[in-house]
Amino acid sequence: MYELISGVNSPSDIKKMNKEELNDLSKDIRKFLIKKVSARGGHLASNLGVVELTLALHKVFNSPKDKIIWDVGHQAYVHKILTGRKDGFDSLRQYGGMSGFPKESESEHDIFDTGHSSTSISVALGLACARDIQKENYQVIAVIGDGAFTGGMAIEALNNLGYLKKNMIVILNDNEMSIDKNTGAFSSYMSKIMMNSDTLIMKENLDKFMNMTQIGSKISKRANRLTDSILTSLSPSECGLIDALGIKYFGPVDGHNIEELVETLEFIKNVDGPKFIHVKTVKGKGYKFAQDHPEDYHGVGKFDYRQGVKSGKKRSISSIVGLTLAEMANYNESIVAITAAMPTGTGLNIFSKLHPDRYFDVGIAEQHATTFAAGLAKAGMKPYFAVYSTFLQRGYDQLIHDVCITGKPVTFLIDRAGLVGNDGETHHGIFDLSYLNPIPNLTVMAPMDSQEMIDMIRFSERIDSPLAIRYPRGSEYVISQKDYDFCRIDREGLDSYSIGKPQVLIDELGTGINENNLKKVAIISIGNMMKPVLDCLPALRHKYMEGHDGNNFELILLNARYLKPLDEEAYLDVLTRVDHVITLEDNVVTGGFGSNILKIISDNKLGTKLDIFAIPERFIEHGDTDILMDELGLSASKIGQRILDIIE
Repeated sequence: MYELISGVNSPSDIKKMNKEELNDLSKDIRKFLIKKVSARGGHLASNLGVVELTLALHKVFNSPKDKIIWDVGHQAYVHKILTGRKDGFDSLRQYGGMSGFPKESESEHDIFDTGHSSTSISVALGLACARDIQKENYQVIAVIGDGAFTGGMAIEALNNLGYLKKNMIVILNDNEMSIDKNTGAFSSYMSKIMMNSDTLIMKENLDKFMNMTQIGSKISKRANRLTDSILTSLSPSECGLIDALGIKYFGPVDGHNIEELVETLEFIKNVDGPKFIHVKTVKGKGYKFAQDHPEDYHGVGKFDYRQGVKSGKKRSISSIVGLTLAEMANYNESIVAITAAMPTGTGLNIFSKLHPDRYFDVGIAEQHATTFAAGLAKAGMKPYFAVYSTFLQRGYDQLIHDVCITGKPVTFLIDRAGLVGNDGETHHGIFDLSYLNPIPNLTVMAPMDSQEMIDMIRFSERIDSPLAIRYPRGSEYVISQKDYDFCRIDREGLDSYSIGKPQVLIDELGTGINENNLKKVAIISIGNMMKPVLDCLPALRHKYMEGHDGNNFELILLNARYLKPLDEEAYLDVLTRVDHVITLEDNVVTGGFGSNILKIISDNKLGTKLDIFAIPERFIEHGDTDILMDELGLSASKIGQRILDIIE
């Protein structure tokens, strides 16, 4: 099995293969990817679509001397196979194993760490400029998908490339998909481009002919203008943008025809200046399940490749968000929903079907989405922008400037907060509490479970100012009274959501301080950390009581609900009655919820000791979330031991 793949250990092995061998290898690679990804999970459809393109790139160019930059990196698995990492697929995206994205630390062939979209052209242009300054000689190639191409950063880079006229190649991998179906005028524009590369080849040949003669050399510049005019007239008017930017357009090219791809790349690498190659591919190519439903096979967990991905029994938290918002929109006609090319990931695909006239997919454009929401709010609408925590970082300026300074009632539904697992550093949502914390006019909420999340989203209708609600990735879960009978879990409804006031789940505190050497401890959890806290308490209480004479440990447990604002009076009532307070958050330790409690203690000159249980100030690698939380001391067992150490 995989006989051809076993003989490929570096790009030099690809260069020895003929067309037939490369076609056979492409089939082998697809079988390899389907079986390996189904066993471990990962990005499947996007990688199946770029097999021939990746083979052609490594056939024509000399990596790592020639620099191949993969945008986002969802499509870099084939590149990893060809650059000596096929054995790494047994640990793909696992803790301590191979990353699902390009990593400079992993291979010299991975030129730049990626994970977020629309960055490749900027990186490639930087490399091309540095190459020319340093008087070096190598090719620079940016490979970008049509989804990432809707991002404003890609267009900014193209504009700069056209101005600088650097010798580099931009390859557009056009499969008419990002994660979900692409939307927007730019996507429509790219799908209409049909300029034949033969016309540009004709132009290059004509230029060479003109330069071969003495007279031709003198009139070459004028001839270029003439031939450009002729060739433009031979092509549809829709292809004018790339040409207008000063970038030579080639395409479309069949992205599954290795011979055509190799011929095109061999020719284009000898053409001076900036080049743009439009490659048409099929996402999920070669695997019927993925080809028929590419949106379901973009990122997958483990599955039986013979049967395809099956729907899980539990609802995802994201789908509950979409359903809740759609139900609210049934009776509130001012509600509108916005996504930045992530309708399925955020659950807004549900909203889009029920309220298509009030649903907006703006493409991969978080900056635009944020200010667009502010414009909707200005006109009296109630906009909800559902966005991953790590992607909202890209709209930070607009969040401050266009929403919060102006006080527009935009609600941010922040998905994938905290650790997200196998996608690693670029996708963990561990900075949102810290980056939202200092912004005035913004209310920030975090539910302890799925039911509280629903309540908060419904409560948001009452808030006429900027609001953010952050929640984790995964399946729905509800903290039930019957599962935790040692505490009081009241479902008091929306009226209990007094701004900034925490919910008391356990209160065993007496009236005195340090009576009979009592240890009085307050535990304050925000958001997703409540469940591991509750899971650790029975064993901790039992162990502590067993080893001591009498009851000398008193506890108060608070569900914070709010990052900001905080009801200082409510917190002071607790902080003045305890010796020690412990805060828990799945956010980086610097500047988050614990910092707010520290400020209250400091401002009021309290002697209460504080421990902040949070994620350390470093980038967290990829791996199963449970493993990562345990390594960081935030699993139920580790939390229990840390609390016990503090009490003792």
